Amino acid sequence: MSERISREELVKIYNIEITFFDSLEEAGLLKPVVDNEVKYLLYEELPAFERFANWHYDLEVNLPGLEVIQHLLDKLEKLRHENERLQYLSSKFHDID
Repeated sequence: MSERISREELVKIYNIEITFFDSLEEAGLLKPVVDNEVKYLLYEELPAFERFANWHYDLEVNLPGLEVIQHLLDKLEKLRHENERLQYLSSKFHDID
């Protein structure tokens, strides 16, 4: 099983409100797993959680702002992959000439 940390541990370690974690989950920004009625965050999602916590608590970005930022970052990543794919196809097309 993947490494994970409970929601309660995260709240203590990062000194955040549990409602903030729950809000991130409700917005679809985090996808915790549930085991025996305890919510856990996989370690692979910790960087995203830390980013959201920093933006919210340090930069005072509200939840809708976090959603917009994440949406734009996701879109940017998709465009980056599409650009790489097109560059690859273009290079293959030019190799044929």
